[in-house]
Amino acid sequence: MLFAGLPQGTVPKLERPGPLRERVYKALLELITTRALRPGQHLVEGELAGHLGVSRQPVREALQRLNTEGWVDLRPAQGAFVHEPTEAEADHLLSVRTLLEAEAARLAAANSDKAGLAALEELCAKGERAVAEDDLDLAVATNAAFHTKVMELAGNLVLAELAGQVDRRVRWYYTPVARQRGQQSWIEHRELIAAISASDEKRATEIMRAHTEHTRRTHLQREQP
Repeated sequence: MLFAGLPQGTVPKLERPGPLRERVYKALLELITTRALRPGQHLVEGELAGHLGVSRQPVREALQRLNTEGWVDLRPAQGAFVHEPTEAEADHLLSVRTLLEAEAARLAAANSDKAGLAALEELCAKGERAVAEDDLDLAVATNAAFHTKVMELAGNLVLAELAGQVDRRVRWYYTPVARQRGQQSWIEHRELIAAISASDEKRATEIMRAHTEHTRRTHLQREQP
C-alpha cells in the first residue's frame, strides 16, 4: 500500500469545491518533496484517488503535470513512479543553489534590519530545538524557512524568484541528509546571522557558500540505503 505506516493525518483529504486539479497536484507534490512518497515508489492512480478522496481524473492530470516537471516518471505499460534523482542531478541543482544563496547572504548583510535579524534568530532557535528533539520534519521545514528569510532580506525579487524555482528540489535533496547535518547546520546558521548582523558582506558570502557546499558534499557522500 502506498501510505502504509504513515502517521494518521499525513495524507490530506481534499475539500470541495475548488480548483481540484491544482489541489491534487499540490498535495502530491508535497508528499513527494517531504518523501512521504519515496523515490522509485509506484504511484497507483486508484490508491491515490482513494486516499485523497477524489476521482482518478484529477489524479491522472496531476501525475502528467508532475511528469512534465520531473517529479514523476511515466513508464509505458508500467505506470507512474516517483522520480529517482541521479547524483548528477543533485550535484547540478545544489551547485546552482550555492550561487544563488551566497549572493542572497551578501545582499542580506547589506540590507537587513533589526526585525529581519530577529526573525532569523527565532528560526534558528526553532531549528535547534527541532534537532534536539529529533523532529526531522520540523528541522527540514525550519531550515527551508530560514533560507527563505535570508532570501527575503536580500531584497532582490529576481533572485528570490530564481531561488523559489529550486526551493522544493533543494528540500527534496536535503531531507535525506538533514539528520546527518544535524546541529552543525544550525551552528553555521548562527555564524551567518552574526555576519549579517555585522553587515559583513564578504563574511556572509563565505559562510553561506561553505554552508551550502557542506550540504552538497554530504548529499553526494551519504551512505546509500
